[in-house]
Amino acid sequence: MSTSSFTPVERLSSAVITELPEFIARHRRLFVVTGAGCSTDSGIPDYRDADGQWKRTPPVTYQAFMGEAGTRQRYWARSLLGWSTFGRAQPNTTHHALAALEADGRVELLLTQNVDCLHQRAGSQAVIDLHGRLDQVRCMGCETRSSREVLQQRLLDANPGWDALDAGIAPDGDADIETDFSRFRVPACAQCGGILKPDVVFFGENVPRERVATVHAHLQRADAVLVVGSSLMVYSGFRFVDAASKAGLPIAMVNLGRTRADALLSLKVEMPCAQALAFLLDGTNTQ
Repeated sequence: MSTSSFTPVERLSSAVITELPEFIARHRRLFVVTGAGCSTDSGIPDYRDADGQWKRTPPVTYQAFMGEAGTRQRYWARSLLGWSTFGRAQPNTTHHALAALEADGRVELLLTQNVDCLHQRAGSQAVIDLHGRLDQVRCMGCETRSSREVLQQRLLDANPGWDALDAGIAPDGDADIETDFSRFRVPACAQCGGILKPDVVFFGENVPRERVATVHAHLQRADAVLVVGSSLMVYSGFRFVDAASKAGLPIAMVNLGRTRADALLSLKVEMPCAQALAFLLDGTNTQ
């Protein structure tokens, strides 16, 4: 599919008023892909700027986390500071709009690259968390899953006074702070003493094969793709949109700035997600 030839101003006015609602109305089985732009209105920062470049230092890699005790100290120290804000985040208009779209019977699958579970909290049920969930912790030794809330208390108990440090909010429960992390104590698995890791897919780590296979099965049943709030710069999400394009499915995008899939789009709306999708909450999209 080729990108629309509209100028940016024309694209915004026509796409929001008519083209995006018409795109959704034409398709009964939407494969929805969401990214960080969905959650910025909930107070969770995103990673990339309008050109798709990193706004800050890229996230920790799986190899560094597993191989270096100092990396784990830094990760969990910053996570202790960021979790209170991340854990209290509430769904916003974008999440509720997509939940309404599912309730109207138009969503084959909502594939989210986010790890905040805000789609589920807004009422969406047909959700696959491509990169996992930050509210769960995984032991890399015995595979026991446990609650991030429980680990938060263990982190606080092991590091009194740490929560009083001043830090800025960063994406995905992280915090912007650089200090001496060498004395930070990281709890081990209560079952086996193994390394605890958030139950999310880090950079350098593969999405589980069975999860990928399930997503592709849903994609084969879809009749169109709607991408919301993602630049798709990470291949783990882009590959599904690329596969959809190769299968001839029309693809619509709501996102600010450049994306990896721009050349594949049949419609692009460059504006904040909540503003672009607000019409889904007024019941007019199913006509």
